[in-house]
Amino acid sequence: MSGLTRAKKAAAAAATAAAAATALIAAPSSAVAAPQPIVGGTTTTTSAYPFMMQITDASQDQFCGGTLVSPTKVVTAAHCMVGESTSSVRVVGGRTYLNGTNGTVARVSRIWIHPAYRSVTRGDDVAVLTLSTSMPYTTAPYVSSSDTSVYAAGTTARIIGWGTTSSGGSSSDQLRTATVPTVSDTGCRGSYGSRYVQSDMVCAGYSSGGVDTCQGDSGGPLLIGGRLAGITSWGNGCAAAGYPGVYTRLTTFSADVTAQVNG
Repeated sequence: MSGLTRAKKAAAAAATAAAAATALIAAPSSAVAAPQPIVGGTTTTTSAYPFMMQITDASQDQFCGGTLVSPTKVVTAAHCMVGESTSSVRVVGGRTYLNGTNGTVARVSRIWIHPAYRSVTRGDDVAVLTLSTSMPYTTAPYVSSSDTSVYAAGTTARIIGWGTTSSGGSSSDQLRTATVPTVSDTGCRGSYGSRYVQSDMVCAGYSSGGVDTCQGDSGGPLLIGGRLAGITSWGNGCAAAGYPGVYTRLTTFSADVTAQVNG
Protein backbone atom coordinates (compact mmCIF):
# COMPACT_ATOMS: atom_id res chain seq x y z
CA MET A 1 0.00 0.00 0.00
CA SER A 2 1.57 3.20 -1.04
CA GLY A 3 -0.10 6.27 0.25
CA LEU A 4 -3.47 5.58 1.88
CA THR A 5 -5.62 3.57 -0.52
CA ARG A 6 -4.26 0.68 -2.54
CA ALA A 7 -6.00 1.29 -5.83
CA LYS A 8 -4.03 2.11 -8.95
CA LYS A 9 -6.24 5.02 -9.92
CA ALA A 10 -5.22 6.74 -6.68
CA ALA A 11 -1.51 6.30 -7.30
CA ALA A 12 -0.85 9.63 -8.98
CA ALA A 13 -2.59 11.60 -6.24
CA ALA A 14 -0.95 9.50 -3.56
CA ALA A 15 2.48 10.39 -4.87
CA THR A 16 1.88 13.98 -3.80
CA ALA A 17 0.98 12.89 -0.28
CA ALA A 18 3.20 9.88 0.32
CA ALA A 19 3.01 10.23 4.08
CA ALA A 20 -0.77 10.13 4.12
CA ALA A 21 -2.87 6.97 4.36
CA THR A 22 -3.37 5.47 0.92
CA ALA A 23 -5.91 3.12 -0.59
CA LEU A 24 -4.51 0.44 -2.84
CA ILE A 25 -5.98 1.23 -6.29
CA ALA A 26 -3.81 0.88 -9.39
CA ALA A 27 -3.16 3.79 -11.71
CA PRO A 28 -4.34 3.51 -15.31
CA SER A 29 -1.66 3.60 -18.00
CA SER A 30 -2.21 7.33 -18.49
CA ALA A 31 -1.51 8.16 -14.84
CA VAL A 32 1.73 9.76 -13.71
CA ALA A 33 2.62 7.11 -11.17
CA ALA A 34 2.93 3.42 -11.96
CA PRO A 35 0.59 0.95 -10.28
CA GLN A 36 1.95 -1.20 -7.42
CA PRO A 37 1.76 -5.39 -6.59
CA ILE A 38 2.03 -7.61 -3.52
CA VAL A 39 5.32 -6.81 -1.76
CA GLY A 40 7.48 -9.74 -0.68
CA GLY A 41 5.30 -12.43 -2.23
CA THR A 42 5.56 -15.10 -4.91
CA THR A 43 3.89 -15.55 -8.26
CA THR A 44 0.73 -17.63 -8.52
CA THR A 45 -2.12 -18.25 -10.96
CA THR A 46 -5.87 -17.83 -11.21
CA SER A 47 -6.04 -21.63 -11.45
CA ALA A 48 -4.82 -21.70 -7.83
CA TYR A 49 -7.22 -18.87 -6.87
CA PRO A 50 -10.09 -19.09 -9.38
CA PHE A 51 -12.22 -16.62 -7.42
CA MET A 52 -9.63 -13.85 -7.87
CA MET A 53 -11.01 -11.21 -10.22
CA GLN A 54 -9.44 -8.26 -11.99
CA ILE A 55 -11.53 -5.09 -11.83
CA THR A 56 -10.74 -3.03 -14.89
CA ASP A 57 -11.87 -0.03 -16.85
CA ALA A 58 -13.71 -0.43 -20.17
CA SER A 59 -10.36 -0.97 -21.91
CA GLN A 60 -9.55 -3.84 -19.52
CA ASP A 61 -6.79 -1.93 -17.70
CA GLN A 62 -6.81 -3.34 -14.15
CA PHE A 63 -7.05 -0.91 -11.23
CA CYS A 64 -8.41 -3.05 -8.36
CA GLY A 65 -9.03 -6.63 -7.34
CA GLY A 66 -12.18 -8.42 -6.29
CA THR A 67 -13.40 -11.77 -4.98
CA LEU A 68 -16.07 -13.86 -6.69
CA VAL A 69 -18.49 -15.00 -3.98
CA SER A 70 -21.27 -16.21 -6.28
CA PRO A 71 -21.32 -16.65 -10.08
CA THR A 72 -22.64 -13.09 -10.53
CA LYS A 73 -21.38 -11.28 -7.40
CA VAL A 74 -17.95 -9.80 -6.69
CA VAL A 75 -16.87 -8.30 -3.36
CA THR A 76 -14.43 -5.40 -3.56
CA ALA A 77 -13.57 -2.14 -1.77
CA ALA A 78 -15.90 0.84 -1.77
CA HIS A 79 -13.02 3.20 -2.54
CA CYS A 80 -12.43 1.30 -5.79
CA MET A 81 -15.94 2.07 -6.99
CA VAL A 82 -16.31 5.73 -6.03
CA GLY A 83 -16.84 7.70 -9.24
CA GLU A 84 -17.36 4.58 -11.34
CA SER A 85 -20.47 3.56 -13.27
CA THR A 86 -21.72 0.26 -14.65
CA SER A 87 -20.52 1.34 -18.10
CA SER A 88 -17.01 2.26 -16.92
CA VAL A 89 -16.17 -1.03 -15.19
CA ARG A 90 -15.46 -4.59 -16.31
CA VAL A 91 -14.66 -7.70 -14.27
CA VAL A 92 -12.15 -10.20 -15.67
CA GLY A 93 -11.83 -13.75 -14.35
CA GLY A 94 -9.43 -16.55 -15.16
CA ARG A 95 -6.64 -14.24 -16.37
CA THR A 96 -3.34 -14.70 -14.51
CA TYR A 97 -1.45 -12.04 -16.47
CA LEU A 98 -2.51 -8.42 -16.83
CA ASN A 99 -1.38 -8.45 -20.46
CA GLY A 100 -3.29 -11.64 -21.21
CA THR A 101 -6.36 -11.99 -23.40
CA ASN A 102 -7.75 -15.23 -21.99
CA GLY A 103 -10.40 -15.70 -19.34
CA THR A 104 -13.89 -14.28 -19.08
CA VAL A 105 -14.82 -10.60 -19.28
CA ALA A 106 -18.13 -9.57 -17.73
CA ARG A 107 -19.96 -6.29 -17.74
CA VAL A 108 -21.38 -4.93 -14.49
CA SER A 109 -25.13 -4.38 -14.13
CA ARG A 110 -25.12 -2.93 -10.60
CA ILE A 111 -22.65 -1.36 -8.20
CA TRP A 112 -23.51 -1.38 -4.51
CA ILE A 113 -21.31 0.80 -2.29
CA HIS A 114 -21.89 0.72 1.45
CA PRO A 115 -24.13 3.74 2.05
CA ALA A 116 -22.06 4.91 5.03
CA TYR A 117 -18.74 4.92 3.13
CA ARG A 118 -16.97 8.29 3.12
CA SER A 119 -13.24 7.50 3.19
CA VAL A 120 -10.97 4.55 3.91
CA THR A 121 -10.00 5.87 7.33
CA ARG A 122 -13.64 6.12 8.41
CA GLY A 123 -14.44 2.49 7.57
CA ASP A 124 -17.36 0.90 5.67
CA ASP A 125 -14.95 0.17 2.80
CA VAL A 126 -16.98 -2.54 1.06
CA ALA A 127 -18.76 -2.78 -2.28
CA VAL A 128 -20.49 -5.56 -4.21
CA LEU A 129 -20.68 -5.75 -7.99
CA THR A 130 -23.46 -7.59 -9.79
CA LEU A 131 -22.30 -9.06 -13.08
CA SER A 132 -24.41 -9.10 -16.24
CA THR A 133 -23.27 -12.64 -17.01
CA SER A 134 -22.15 -15.49 -14.76
CA MET A 135 -18.49 -16.33 -14.18
CA PRO A 136 -17.63 -20.02 -14.72
CA TYR A 137 -15.18 -20.15 -11.80
CA THR A 138 -15.15 -21.57 -8.29
CA THR A 139 -16.41 -19.01 -5.80
CA ALA A 140 -14.90 -18.16 -2.41
CA PRO A 141 -16.75 -18.75 0.85
CA TYR A 142 -16.80 -15.78 3.19
CA VAL A 143 -17.04 -15.32 6.94
CA SER A 144 -20.31 -14.86 8.77
CA SER A 145 -20.99 -12.17 11.34
CA SER A 146 -20.30 -14.64 14.17
CA ASP A 147 -16.82 -15.62 12.95
CA THR A 148 -15.00 -12.84 14.81
CA SER A 149 -12.44 -15.24 16.29
CA VAL A 150 -10.75 -15.62 12.90
CA TYR A 151 -8.93 -12.32 13.52
CA ALA A 152 -7.04 -13.53 16.61
CA ALA A 153 -3.61 -11.88 16.66
CA GLY A 154 -0.95 -13.93 14.90
CA THR A 155 -3.36 -15.87 12.69
CA THR A 156 -1.94 -16.55 9.23
CA ALA A 157 -3.75 -14.69 6.45
CA ARG A 158 -3.22 -14.82 2.70
CA ILE A 159 -3.14 -11.76 0.44
CA ILE A 160 -3.44 -11.88 -3.36
CA GLY A 161 -3.19 -9.29 -6.12
CA TRP A 162 -1.52 -7.66 -9.10
CA GLY A 163 -0.31 -4.61 -7.18
CA THR A 164 3.20 -3.23 -7.17
CA THR A 165 6.03 -5.21 -5.60
CA SER A 166 7.43 -2.17 -3.80
CA SER A 167 6.08 1.17 -2.68
CA GLY A 168 6.31 3.46 -5.68
CA GLY A 169 7.54 0.55 -7.80
CA SER A 170 6.15 -1.04 -10.94
CA SER A 171 3.20 -3.40 -11.06
CA SER A 172 3.39 -7.15 -11.40
CA ASP A 173 2.09 -8.55 -14.69
CA GLN A 174 1.52 -11.92 -13.02
CA LEU A 175 -0.78 -12.51 -10.06
CA ARG A 176 1.11 -12.69 -6.76
CA THR A 177 0.40 -13.94 -3.26
CA ALA A 178 1.92 -13.87 0.23
CA THR A 179 1.03 -14.69 3.81
CA VAL A 180 0.98 -12.22 6.70
CA PRO A 181 -0.01 -12.53 10.37
CA THR A 182 -3.00 -10.66 11.73
CA VAL A 183 -2.22 -7.88 14.20
CA SER A 184 -4.04 -7.17 17.47
CA ASP A 185 -6.38 -4.20 17.68
CA THR A 186 -4.03 -2.67 20.25
CA GLY A 187 -1.11 -3.03 17.85
CA CYS A 188 -3.04 -1.52 14.98
CA ARG A 189 -4.16 1.44 17.07
CA GLY A 190 -0.52 1.91 18.03
CA SER A 191 0.31 2.30 14.35
CA TYR A 192 -2.67 4.31 13.14
CA GLY A 193 -4.27 5.91 16.19
CA SER A 194 -7.85 7.10 15.73
CA ARG A 195 -7.76 6.29 12.02
CA TYR A 196 -8.08 2.63 12.98
CA VAL A 197 -11.79 1.85 13.38
CA GLN A 198 -11.81 -1.43 15.30
CA SER A 199 -15.36 -2.42 14.35
CA ASP A 200 -14.68 -2.01 10.61
CA MET A 201 -11.00 -2.82 10.15
CA VAL A 202 -8.35 -5.46 10.81
CA CYS A 203 -4.59 -5.18 10.35
CA ALA A 204 -2.19 -7.79 9.02
CA GLY A 205 1.56 -7.66 8.52
CA TYR A 206 4.94 -8.11 10.19
CA SER A 207 6.26 -5.54 12.67
CA SER A 208 9.46 -5.43 10.63
CA GLY A 209 7.52 -4.86 7.40
CA GLY A 210 8.67 -6.46 4.16
CA VAL A 211 5.43 -8.21 3.15
CA ASP A 212 2.26 -6.30 2.28
CA THR A 213 -0.34 -5.37 -0.27
CA CYS A 214 0.36 -2.26 -2.35
CA GLN A 215 -1.15 -0.09 -5.12
CA GLY A 216 -3.29 -2.18 -7.44
CA ASP A 217 -4.22 -4.65 -4.70
CA SER A 218 -7.19 -2.66 -3.35
CA GLY A 219 -10.41 -4.61 -3.21
CA GLY A 220 -8.65 -7.97 -3.27
CA PRO A 221 -9.04 -10.66 -0.63
CA LEU A 222 -7.60 -11.25 2.80
CA LEU A 223 -8.14 -14.99 3.21
CA ILE A 224 -8.10 -16.71 6.60
CA GLY A 225 -8.65 -20.44 6.75
CA GLY A 226 -9.60 -20.46 3.08
CA ARG A 227 -12.43 -17.97 3.57
CA LEU A 228 -12.74 -14.35 2.56
CA ALA A 229 -12.28 -12.50 5.85
CA GLY A 230 -11.09 -9.07 4.71
CA ILE A 231 -10.81 -6.67 1.79
CA THR A 232 -7.57 -4.87 0.94
CA SER A 233 -8.18 -1.27 1.93
CA TRP A 234 -5.38 1.09 3.00
CA GLY A 235 -2.18 1.71 4.92
CA ASN A 236 0.81 4.04 5.34
CA GLY A 237 3.18 3.20 2.51
CA CYS A 238 3.72 -0.43 1.50
CA ALA A 239 5.50 -3.00 3.69
CA ALA A 240 6.90 -0.28 5.95
CA ALA A 241 8.04 -1.37 9.42
CA GLY A 242 5.45 -0.50 12.05
CA TYR A 243 2.63 0.04 9.56
CA PRO A 244 0.73 -3.16 8.75
CA GLY A 245 -1.83 -3.29 5.97
CA VAL A 246 -5.39 -2.37 6.90
CA TYR A 247 -8.27 -4.50 5.63
CA THR A 248 -12.04 -4.25 5.85
CA ARG A 249 -13.25 -6.52 8.69
CA LEU A 250 -15.73 -8.57 6.71
CA THR A 251 -17.56 -10.10 9.69
CA THR A 252 -19.01 -6.64 10.31
CA PHE A 253 -20.38 -6.47 6.78
CA SER A 254 -21.20 -10.13 6.14
CA ALA A 255 -24.95 -9.58 6.41
CA ASP A 256 -24.73 -6.66 3.97
CA VAL A 257 -22.81 -8.80 1.50
CA THR A 258 -25.28 -11.65 1.85
CA ALA A 259 -28.18 -9.28 1.21
CA GLN A 260 -26.50 -8.18 -2.02
CA VAL A 261 -25.65 -11.75 -3.05
CA ASN A 262 -29.26 -12.81 -2.53
CA GLY A 263 -30.71 -9.64 -3.99
